[in-house]
Amino acid sequence: MGRGDGSGRLVSRPGADDSGTGILHVDMDAFYAAVEVLHDPSLRGLPLIIGAPDGRSVVSSASYEARRFGVRSAMPVSQALRLCPTARVVPPDFTRYRAVSEQVMGIFESITPMVEPLSIDEAFLDVRGVRRLWGSPGEIAVLIRQRVQDEVGITCSVGVAATKHVAKMASTISKPDGMLIVPAARTQEFLDPRPVGAMWGVGPKAAEALQRRGIRLIRDVRESPPEALERALGPALGQRIQELAVGRDGRAIETERIEKSIGHEETFDRDIEDRDLLRSELLRLADRVGARLRTSSWQAGAVAIKIRFADFSTLSRSVSLSEATDVGQRIGETAVALFEQIDRHEPVRLVGVRAERLRESGLGALALWDDDEEQRRLEGTLDDARARFGVGMITRARHVGRGAPGPAPRSGGEH
Repeated sequence: MGRGDGSGRLVSRPGADDSGTGILHVDMDAFYAAVEVLHDPSLRGLPLIIGAPDGRSVVSSASYEARRFGVRSAMPVSQALRLCPTARVVPPDFTRYRAVSEQVMGIFESITPMVEPLSIDEAFLDVRGVRRLWGSPGEIAVLIRQRVQDEVGITCSVGVAATKHVAKMASTISKPDGMLIVPAARTQEFLDPRPVGAMWGVGPKAAEALQRRGIRLIRDVRESPPEALERALGPALGQRIQELAVGRDGRAIETERIEKSIGHEETFDRDIEDRDLLRSELLRLADRVGARLRTSSWQAGAVAIKIRFADFSTLSRSVSLSEATDVGQRIGETAVALFEQIDRHEPVRLVGVRAERLRESGLGALALWDDDEEQRRLEGTLDDARARFGVGMITRARHVGRGAPGPAPRSGGEH
């Protein structure tokens, strides 16, 4: 299969068989880096790291030139620069990325109303109902790639298949700037030789649990006794992964829009200089965000923080998560990591935490292995206790005695 640096990619020849298909997964190539090149063409061809230019920052994205040195998203910038010392570090501009994303999504929606955005730079499209307008699914994929290139100036990769799961796998394998069509009749032929880690939703720990039992390829999943998969992943997930391994995936395109973010922020009565106290406040706000996500049955695909200083200047930082979550602890750890990217040490009058790129719980990638399961159970117990005794009566021990002076925190609401 294709890897993150673009090596090992597979693409379809022009006019390839697309019989029985109708689902497209379109993914922009190294989106943040591509938008920066669009803004500053002198960056083209250079190894780019998108992140704050200090050692504590994490990589938001990287160009393929940098990925070939082993640079990956969520890696500390300091580590990325050790791997690729010649890389150019470019601060992220999320306003610019959102604007370009809206252009791209507009192209998708001009072709079919059946568009399901997964994130700022990828979406599923169901094109079965627009064949008379635009041609076969393969022809539509070619059209989309050409329009994104001509009208926006960046490249995308497209997977064409009969199901969302296979289309997502196909687009990944074809990156960058490629298209891979998997006709329905050849779905099993496509799936069988792929490693289990190539399945959409199978993370490293799930893949490791399967590999320990000799289940290394999707063919092995298909041929394994159900009990073996149940022992590795549990009954429900074991059954589900076996269905995907034989090409069954009944998930439809979800076009319903949900709220864009949930946030909480707090303005202090007096400015705060104690960074440990500010970290504690970020963790507490993250717990509240996580509780609201769980109540609403949503998960966050990205986390953002807002810091307002005594002079009213305001900074924000944002990062995508490798897996969507509704767990306050993980949101809090991410928020604190973002806070560490900020070099300014002046007094702070406001802090805020926001969950972004929301999706309904259970949608998107399958949670075949849940690293947050134990923490989610704990936070669910806290939710029940707060509902019974009141929000102000139940808190984590780490927050006791650390409350910052000021009024009750102000909800940032949904935006």
